[in-house]
Amino acid sequence: MSDMPQMIFVNLPVRDLEKSKAFFTALGFAPNATYTDEKAASFNISDTIMLMLLQEDFFATFINRPIGDARAQAQVILALSSPSRAAVDETLEKVLAAGGKEPTEARDYGFMYQRSFEDPDGHLWEVAHMDGEPG
Repeated sequence: MSDMPQMIFVNLPVRDLEKSKAFFTALGFAPNATYTDEKAASFNISDTIMLMLLQEDFFATFINRPIGDARAQAQVILALSSPSRAAVDETLEKVLAAGGKEPTEARDYGFMYQRSFEDPDGHLWEVAHMDGEPG
């Protein structure tokens, strides 16, 4: 068995690849040119999280069902940890400056502070800082 940590590759369908690339670049995600072309763009979110943005027609070649409209229905929330409450707020400032939306108010549970956003295609994301364990 390998000692490499398990990775996650998040694949999202996008309508406008250039707009989505600009959005995630503005958030500070590191572009990965190795897996980027005119149909797809790759970003390293961390050492173990990769984001793949695929033009909808290209995304459709990997599935055998219709692509859902993330602007109309929720299917998943992609949640990222953050090192501090201030970093959560800084991320959301970048999101809003890049044209993203914040669909809900910030939530403070005491042990966890989180804020949510929608990317240009309506995919739901959360950024959260956890201070400890829930009571």
